[in-house]
Amino acid sequence: VQLQASGGGLVQAGGSLRLSCSVSGGTFRRYPMAWFRQSPGKEREYIAGNRYSGGPTYYADSVKGRFTFSRDSAKNTVDLQMNSLLPEDTAVYYCAADSSGRTILSELRRPYRYDYWGQGTLVTVSS
Repeated sequence: VQLQASGGGLVQAGGSLRLSCSVSGGTFRRYPMAWFRQSPGKEREYIAGNRYSGGPTYYADSVKGRFTFSRDSAKNTVDLQMNSLLPEDTAVYYCAADSSGRTILSELRRPYRYDYWGQGTLVTVSS
C-alpha cells in the first residue's frame, strides 16, 4: 500500500485549502483511513477519519464545522477540505491507512493503529 499526499501550501487566515491523498494497492474501501497533523514539538494529532468507505466520519473538536473529510472509492482518494483556516492549523498533515481493517471505533484516533502513512504535506496559515 502506498499513500501520496498533496495540496498543502501557504494561505492566509480565513482561507481554504484542499488536501488529497492517493492510495494505491490493497482494498481501499475496507481500510480505516484518517488525516492527522503534527506541529513542531507536539504529538501527532487526529483530525478526521472513518472506518470504511461510506461509513460515518469522526472529527476532532478543533476542526469540526471547518474541515470536511471525504473518500472516493472510484478514485482511491481521501480528501480533506479545510475552510476558515486558523494560524493554529499550521502543521504537516498526514494521511494514514490501517490495512488490517481491524481498527475499532474507539481506536480510530490512535496513530499506532495505522500501518501506512503518506509522506506529509505542509500547511502554513499566516495571520
